[in-house]
Amino acid sequence: MSEDDLVHLTHAAVNGDDAALREIVDATQDPVYRLCSYLSSPGEAEDLTQETYLRALQALPRFRFEAPVRAWLFGIARHVCADHIRRKVRRAPLERKVASASHAELDVADIELGELVDTLEPEKRTAFVLTQVLGMSYEEAAVVCDCPIGTIRSRVARARAHLAAAVREADAS
Repeated sequence: MSEDDLVHLTHAAVNGDDAALREIVDATQDPVYRLCSYLSSPGEAEDLTQETYLRALQALPRFRFEAPVRAWLFGIARHVCADHIRRKVRRAPLERKVASASHAELDVADIELGELVDTLEPEKRTAFVLTQVLGMSYEEAAVVCDCPIGTIRSRVARARAHLAAAVREADAS
């Protein structure tokens, strides 16, 4: 679905059109789910996707159409995932925090993209997933992350370098 179609549907949804709202969800649910899956875990992604749409529905009357609809929605999803991670970290015991900070050696034969991406720092992971997995432009990703486009470019470059090094390291062992 094109951005123009989403804008038209969003205007209708703001004015109370439930069918337009369903179409927006249908058109964006898969990429929102994938983003939540990469920023959290596949097991938590469904709940985080639902939370994203709940927050979007609450924020819909205040949406000013200054950003693309997808970027606005992905921004909400990013915040939902960040809030979720903050809650998890606050509840986690110290030993668990320490254990999650060190990553075991990677075996490329057993690793899928999601597992490799999980080794990235959150800012790099978000930039990488938005641009390389979900196909957003660097400009759109900058809107979602609320940072300059140059920051997105450097985060993606560093993420690629990290992933390449992880693959080389796994190949060498």
